[in-house]
Amino acid sequence: ALQENEIKLLTAEIERLKNFGCLGVSPSLEGLRDENAKLKYRLNFLRKSLQEERSKTAKSMININSRLQEIFGAAIQAAYPDLENPPLVVTPSQQPKFGDYQCNSAMGITQILLKTKEQKVSPREIAEKISKNIPANECIEKVEIAGPGFINVHLRKDFVSKQLSSLLINGVQPPAVGKRKKVVVDFSSPNIAKEMHVGHLRSTIIGESMCRLFEFAGYDVLRLNHLGDWGTQFGMLIAHLQDKFPDYLTVSPPIGDLQAFYKESKRRFDTEEEFKKRAYQCVVLLQSKNPDFIKAWELICDVSRKEFQKIYNCLDITLIERGESFYHEMMKDIVKEFEDKGFVQVDDGRKIVFVTGFPVPLTIMKSDGGYTYDTSDLAALKHRLCEEKADILIYVVDSGQSVHLQTVFAAGQMIGWYDPKVTRVAHAAFGVVLGEDKKKFKTRSGDTVRLIDLLEEGLKRAMDKLKDKERDKVVLTEEELKAAQTSVAFGCIKYADLSHNRLNDYVFSFDKMLDDRGNTAAYLLYAFTRIRAIARLANIDEQMLRKAAREEVLMLDHEKEWKLGKCILRFPEILQKILEDLLLHTLCDYLYELATTFTEFYDNCYCVEKDRQSGQIVKVNMWRLLLCEATATIMAKGFDILGIKPVQRM
Repeated sequence: ALQENEIKLLTAEIERLKNFGCLGVSPSLEGLRDENAKLKYRLNFLRKSLQEERSKTAKSMININSRLQEIFGAAIQAAYPDLENPPLVVTPSQQPKFGDYQCNSAMGITQILLKTKEQKVSPREIAEKISKNIPANECIEKVEIAGPGFINVHLRKDFVSKQLSSLLINGVQPPAVGKRKKVVVDFSSPNIAKEMHVGHLRSTIIGESMCRLFEFAGYDVLRLNHLGDWGTQFGMLIAHLQDKFPDYLTVSPPIGDLQAFYKESKRRFDTEEEFKKRAYQCVVLLQSKNPDFIKAWELICDVSRKEFQKIYNCLDITLIERGESFYHEMMKDIVKEFEDKGFVQVDDGRKIVFVTGFPVPLTIMKSDGGYTYDTSDLAALKHRLCEEKADILIYVVDSGQSVHLQTVFAAGQMIGWYDPKVTRVAHAAFGVVLGEDKKKFKTRSGDTVRLIDLLEEGLKRAMDKLKDKERDKVVLTEEELKAAQTSVAFGCIKYADLSHNRLNDYVFSFDKMLDDRGNTAAYLLYAFTRIRAIARLANIDEQMLRKAAREEVLMLDHEKEWKLGKCILRFPEILQKILEDLLLHTLCDYLYELATTFTEFYDNCYCVEKDRQSGQIVKVNMWRLLLCEATATIMAKGFDILGIKPVQRM
């Protein structure tokens, strides 16, 4: 009976730590006939599982907000056991006089008691009852009730100090997120034979950063580039290729400017009737997999791929190509599946599907028997859900596609491919890039801005900025100057995008993004290099810092030390919020807050004390250097998630 009781306790503890039932993955007990032996075997297995989970959890950074929610959730449950799903509201306090965190659940509970039980109880009385039921815990020093019923929470200094030491010893470990899930992210997705332009910038940067975040959090991430590599436009491109380079099958055609090649073929398609007919024939031959036409198609795709890769290399983007052509063979089965389930209507020769709640139907087959974007998007959705077994599916696509994607998702749900309660399918929409005139970002001649030109302009301006500050004359070697140039140029372009709420349009301005004041990558990169330099200039190397992290107690007696320590430890709750709402500007805002909080600390707390006459170091306050190191460690991980590469010297 004691062993059975321990099994229950161990299983409950594992559930709490990892949010999965370990009994469901117990080892096979076949061959163990004796019931007592089976019990011991299962007990040992559970003890080992618990040890492994505790070891992982010990290294994970604690999400303090989540921990406080657990504590207050238990307190509310004890105080009001009859309440179903009571509101649980815990937030960081905005002012030190209100403690470190606040629980604001009492007001909501007042309303529920009034509505469901017709009991009139003041929020302050509820707050007092919750406070009396707070279970013993490792993190709360004291609570105070303020105003109408806010519960102000003061954290224990030794708890914060231990968490900071753990961060310094173990590095930035992801918060525990439970079962490892499969995440598929569809982003970038340019069209073959067209150059990547500024419109592709946002999807590429946002998608890459989302992938990095999910990977850091321990998810299995598949990064997909849904290239526009199939369709009727290839008919005119292949027909033009045959005319311009008739020996393309034996001699690789020197297509230098694919954009110009595309424009020439489009002009001919629009003005030459004979060419137009031949273009349509080429489409038919391509779709019937004629080897010569497949070769022509591959040649055109390869030229585009090389151009795309130059941009991906600059921005450090990793993708697996899986364009529309990948799903071509699946499309007839998609049409059949919708027909078999009675969802298809025929309208003027077209096969269409009406989805409940959406006025415009999906066209899954044209009157000439061809497929559409609707068909390929449905095929891609099904493959990702049913073949890739995605638990989370994210489309990083501009807001203009919102209705189309929501219709496709609803069709997938309607036909039974997924249940939104189990599988998360999300459109991470984003606004357009505007010029400084607040209109769509274009060149002076009115053309769309080529992405490669934008990146080259960024490199030039970053170098000009570094030379203005005379970094090239004394401070940096040629190699360091080059590293700083690429770090600032590409870092600033990425950060300018990611620091804005993706749902809004944003104004592209090199002057603003390269400004080293305010919430910019330039400011944060400079701040980071300055923090990293503090220990170096005090002749403290990494080994000495590691030793100190194990031996020193991080004193947090000064108010600025306390403020910085708490700010550092908010990192896991920031990441958790972004995993839920996919809004990366929250991370940028946090990094800026961390950098400015560090500046306050550094201005008020001496890390390294020097003799005023000689400039010689007289004292190193090692616990403060450890706070510098903890700040830099979190900033470095934040930069990594945003795809920004800091440098040691700038």
